This record gives sequence, C-alpha cells and structure tokens, in this order.
Amino acid sequence: MRRPSTLALAASLFVGLLPFQKAEAHPHVFAEARLEVVVNPDQTVKALRHVWRFDDVFSSTVVMEFDKNGDLKLDDTEMAEVSKTIFDSLGEYKYFQLVTVDGKDAAMKPPPQLIAQYQDEQLIVLFESEPAQPLRLKGKVDFGVYDPTFYTAIDFTDDKELVVDNMPSACTKSVIRPDPDEAIAQNQGTLTEAFFNDPTGTDMSKIFATKLELNCPA
Repeated sequence: MRRPSTLALAASLFVGLLPFQKAEAHPHVFAEARLEVVVNPDQTVKALRHVWRFDDVFSSTVVMEFDKNGDLKLDDTEMAEVSKTIFDSLGEYKYFQLVTVDGKDAAMKPPPQLIAQYQDEQLIVLFESEPAQPLRLKGKVDFGVYDPTFYTAIDFTDDKELVVDNMPSACTKSVIRPDPDEAIAQNQGTLTEAFFNDPTGTDMSKIFATKLELNCPA
C-alpha cells in the first residue's frame, strides 16, 4: 500500500478520502479540544479560540510525512508547511466550527492564520476566529466543533475545556453532550435517506457534537 502524498494526508485528516480507500462513517482520527469564547464588554462575541491536540498515531504519521530532511522531527519550516496544509484543507469546512443563535447558523470569518505545533509526541493545532457579523449574546447561543465528514472526532474530554471569558452575569452556560440515539430520534424528520446510507458530508453530524450553550436574556 503506497504512502499518501502531502495533500492526500491533509485530505485524510479533514476530508476522510485517502487515494487508496473510501472513508467509512466513523472516526479514524481523534483529538482532544479546548474552546474559549471571548466576549466584549457590550455582550458581543469577540472571538473563538481553539486548541486541538491529536492522537499519538496520527501525530506520528504527520511527522513521517512532513519530515523532509529525515531527522525524525519537524523544524520551523516543516511545521509551517503543516500549518498551511491544514489551514487550506479546513477552509471548505468552515474550520469545523459550529455556532448557532436560536438554532440558526451564525457565520464566522476564516482565521487569519493557523498554528501547528508538535509537543510531547502530539500534533497541536491552534487558531482564533471572529464572527462575520456582530454576534450578540441573546437567546440560546451554541458553540462547538464538528467534522461533517465523520472522519475526525474532535471532542472535549471535560466540561472545563469549554470556557467563556467575560461572560455576562445575566447569562447561564451549560455543556450539551447529545446521546446519539436521542439525537437521531429528535431529528428524524430532517434526516434524509442519504444521511443513513452515507452520512459523510451531509452536515448533519453537528447534531452529535458536544456544545457549549449560553442562554442570555434579550
């Protein structure tokens, strides 16, 4: 079985299509996440700050693919190439960000840059993005991370990894961890036959995503 190319590696991370196999509808890559919602004094969202720490197996694969000089580590130039490859690959998928206001999607700007690091044998990805339009905290506002292809499982291992900086005192927050069976039952009317045959790329995986939910008075 031949090694995937650099671009194919990026695709396998965030799209799930290797040149020699079709992705199945379950995760192949795993990452632990941290999300910080930064709020302005006027109760609008300033930015979302993401940190993703990938599993050891995938992290080792990244080193093997991008280690061009064969020294078994990634120097600054090689890490910059990792950052660029992931940044370019995630663009089509809105950087896996889930933001809704009373159930309606809220657009986020592409992050100005994405930083990849390699620490303690793990690949770490960091980036920050801002709302495309002013996003005021009122009603029910949800924040999360999900991969519409089902290839990458990015989750929050502890509720404390979902935080709000400068949360208004009138707001309340909770962490929602949907039960898959309940999520399917509650969304039966909107799930199509195509989803059940092949859920990859249907954008419905967001119903299974762990979310930070803020409820704020109007």
